[in-house]
Amino acid sequence: MTIPRLTGVRVEGSSGPALVLGQSLGTSTILWSRAVPLLKEHFTILSVDLPGHGDSPATTEPFTVAELADAVVATAADAGFEHFFYAGVSLGGQVALELALRHPDAVDGASIICSSAKVGSEEAWRDRAAMVRVQGTPALVAGSAERWFAPGFIDAQPDAAGALLRALAFADDESYALCCEALAVSDIRTKLAEISVPILALWGELDPVIATDEARSVAENVQHGRGVQIAGVAHLAPIESPQVVATELIDFFSGKHHTDATKGE
Repeated sequence: MTIPRLTGVRVEGSSGPALVLGQSLGTSTILWSRAVPLLKEHFTILSVDLPGHGDSPATTEPFTVAELADAVVATAADAGFEHFFYAGVSLGGQVALELALRHPDAVDGASIICSSAKVGSEEAWRDRAAMVRVQGTPALVAGSAERWFAPGFIDAQPDAAGALLRALAFADDESYALCCEALAVSDIRTKLAEISVPILALWGELDPVIATDEARSVAENVQHGRGVQIAGVAHLAPIESPQVVATELIDFFSGKHHTDATKGE
């Protein structure tokens, strides 16, 4: 295993604290494009792509989700961020939990979005990795369009949805497959009680990938957690509901909300 090299895009906004944004498998920094204008009024932002996605270089070396977390810390340090908040979607949410476990001195608070401590089954991820190595990421576009977005979103926001689906089609096949294999063996459920970093769990009411109970359990089992369900949203909340996601992140990271609470049931 190895620590992959990641590329971060720094967004100059306020002189506020650093916020690092993580992506979902198959997407890129485009995922946060509708939320960043709201977030940059409060934070200095670094949006980090996964290996072989967006601006990050492709890789052929296997890595774990924990090593992705180490890579995020290294990328943030290169950008001048020794301490930061972190918010990540799906695979990026698993990275959030590993950051909280492995780098609590660097992470002041973290949010998992449309994610959980165990995402999918090992068999399903290994099957997808094998398929992508044969057929390429373009073969995933139709199925992802159904899973990623709530009904009506593609019609309402065709440019945003189209940009994300193109990002999937252009993701490096081997890097994508290696991300799948990292997810296949990632399971943080037994470690949640060790997490002392404040954790905000956000999940979509209509998400077919992450069940409500799976996302809520993270907020309930870390030492300081808060859980919020977002109405009318599927799997990519920052692009589907940027105002709600940005508001929840701003309030949580500024300390306006207490942990150990769940709403939106």
